[in-house]
Amino acid sequence: MKKILALVLALVLALSLTSAFAAEKITVIATENPHAEVMELIKDDLAALGYELELTVVSDYVCENPATSAGDVMANYFQHVPYLNGYNAEVGENDQLKAVISTHFEPMAIYAGTKTSLDDIANGDTIAVPNDPVNENRALMLLEDAGLITLPEGTTLESNCTALDIVDNPHKLKIVELNAELIPGAREDVAYAVINGNNATLVDLIPYRDGLYAEQADSEAATAYVNIVVVRPENEDAEWVKALEKVMYTQEVYDLIVNAGFAPTFTPAAAETEATAE
Repeated sequence: MKKILALVLALVLALSLTSAFAAEKITVIATENPHAEVMELIKDDLAALGYELELTVVSDYVCENPATSAGDVMANYFQHVPYLNGYNAEVGENDQLKAVISTHFEPMAIYAGTKTSLDDIANGDTIAVPNDPVNENRALMLLEDAGLITLPEGTTLESNCTALDIVDNPHKLKIVELNAELIPGAREDVAYAVINGNNATLVDLIPYRDGLYAEQADSEAATAYVNIVVVRPENEDAEWVKALEKVMYTQEVYDLIVNAGFAPTFTPAAAETEATAE
């Protein structure tokens, strides 16, 4: 009997210790390159801090914010600040979300479709642009900056212009509005395509290498369109958010972002420490 009791007590103690040291789960929903790749890269570092990352990868921009607002996931990683602001403006107080970690800028660029140079542009050419309000406005501003169209005076990144707002279109370009994730696959059907950075890299397009015209690293867009990790407001100061930031602000993540063709907006912690030591 004493042996049985000792075994039972040992089993209870083992289960208690296992429970005490069980990793806290962090659930994140993200789009693919580079967001999901970053999340995959930091899994082991998070585990070393006592957290288990459960990652859901999606290809559109539709479900991430609602899923986070509803509490189905704890965080999302796919969007820039203006996109989040647009979402928060459309939902009620209980569904508001908060940016907690800024990581990088993804240049939007004009890519070749059936034509390989902007010098070949002709009357009636078609150009595909994203159809969501924030990114369509951004795409039209890029086309204006490239000298292809003119938008109303005073247009800013917050203007939410559509093709109907174009005031001068000398080439009579036809603007084709599509879901952002569909544009890379539609290049054979249009003369040119304006593609978000993350969607471009899914088809091995690098903005500053393959783009015919791209947003510059010192542009207004580079400051405004910083990609972010987003959570519910009550989680803003959570310990798991601090852990997530710690493992994201590393040289490894910095290098992954650079190799993907994007511009990091943080200083790696290791590099910062070395600089301080010197």
